[in-house]
Amino acid sequence: MNEHNLNDPLDLDGLDQLFGDDISMPSAADYMAPTSSTKQRDLSFFHQIPVKVTLEVASTEVALGELMRVEEGAVIELDKLAGEPLDVRVNGRLLARGEVVVVNGKYGLRLVDVVDTNLLGGMND
Repeated sequence: MNEHNLNDPLDLDGLDQLFGDDISMPSAADYMAPTSSTKQRDLSFFHQIPVKVTLEVASTEVALGELMRVEEGAVIELDKLAGEPLDVRVNGRLLARGEVVVVNGKYGLRLVDVVDTNLLGGMND
């Protein structure tokens, strides 16, 4: 080090001499998601995370004032026809459409149209 370097604590000249030539910065490829040609990540950890599955019969929009006047016995018209498949939502996101079935005396759900295959992607191991 010369006299100038002794007075400048941030002078990093010569710092690279402390390390060998084999040190390199990681490239963007080191942080990219694996492709089909690389090893798949083990996602089995996610199989145990609980999610909320909701079956939505139908919905409608009403003015708050109209809703405030509703009394017992009132009928609110919804936006689906009787017999149409119902929306199946996972954590609020539309996954599929399905129909209600009865299994061993309990309600069940039969999926008739999977809308969001990305929601299931990689998780069907």
